[in-house]
Amino acid sequence: MIGLFGEATNRLCKKLDDSAYNGEDVELESLFSRLTLDIIGKSVFNYDFDSLTTDNGIVEAVYTVLREAEDRSVSPIPTWEIPIWKDISPRQKKVNEALKLINTTLDELIAICKRMVDEEDVQFDEEYMNESDPSILHFLLASGDDVSSKQLRDDLMTMLIAGHETTAAVLTWTFYLLSKEPDIMSKLQNEVDAVLGDRFPTMEDMKKLKYTTRVINESLRLYPQPPVLIRRSIEDDVLDKYPIKRGEDLFISVWNLHRSPSHWVDADKFNPERWPLDGPNPNETNQNFSYLPFGGGPRKCVGDMFASFEAIVAVSMLVRRFNFQMALGAPPVKMTTGATIHTTEGLNMTVTRRMKSPIVPTLETQNLGNVESNVQEPDPVIT
Repeated sequence: MIGLFGEATNRLCKKLDDSAYNGEDVELESLFSRLTLDIIGKSVFNYDFDSLTTDNGIVEAVYTVLREAEDRSVSPIPTWEIPIWKDISPRQKKVNEALKLINTTLDELIAICKRMVDEEDVQFDEEYMNESDPSILHFLLASGDDVSSKQLRDDLMTMLIAGHETTAAVLTWTFYLLSKEPDIMSKLQNEVDAVLGDRFPTMEDMKKLKYTTRVINESLRLYPQPPVLIRRSIEDDVLDKYPIKRGEDLFISVWNLHRSPSHWVDADKFNPERWPLDGPNPNETNQNFSYLPFGGGPRKCVGDMFASFEAIVAVSMLVRRFNFQMALGAPPVKMTTGATIHTTEGLNMTVTRRMKSPIVPTLETQNLGNVESNVQEPDPVIT
């Protein structure tokens, strides 16, 4: 999966390289959404949306359903359940058409994958992986779990919608925060230069990119995705002095928790160094539940490591190649919330290619006094 993350991010790098060369500003939030959609498509069910370069019906359908899910999560009245209205509303018609297209596509992908698994002559075990199709769908079908196609399709739909939007939001706010803190960006780029050089990140690099990880940890603290968690009580209980009935829903404001001065010094300040580099990853400790970017306990997000590595790969490859600053004349960055925290008008940035520092000639590099150049050209995009 780490290699898949790198290949997808490299396609975004090529797109940004064109913008930098032409002096065009970019709207990063939408690009991050397309990047993570491409990643989730390939990794979950071996489907190439290619949304960074192509606009097709399935991509638009995904975003139609996503926006509808967000609106329904905060709507006081379930208008989509009103018998006559749900059939005549243009918006609901569009949503239903989008759902039909996505469901049909997923059903076809499940059927194709089932045929591939049936043709395999491999014993399933914990180390199983199909080299030509390492997708989660293929793994689940090969495991022989007794799930219906509809249940599997619905689970894949959840992973598709929720699994790409959250990471896109993390990337958006990470680059917004970095654009305001050049010193932090410089430290981040120094680490990435030292660890990666000119190559794609590997699994081993995930352990070495410690400052990069802490930058993402801090971004998730200030802009948690999602900003609210919902849990349902399975029995009567008492929380402090408040009685809770069985079946009641509890809304946990992760936003307030992460910015509470009771838990954090300079709670509103972007400070990756509040997380010690020689300490454990805060995503993995979380013992007092003051930090809940992926939830906690037995209901913690099952995709936490997937999302973390995806963000580390994307951030490291992007800052390795480019500098980012807010575009001149761009509207102020404001936020709005749904399933995740969005900007109201996008994240408009100017992207420029990084120049490596000049190489100073030494006795070792002069090679009998013949030095071709003491200035290194910008790195080419990896192909």
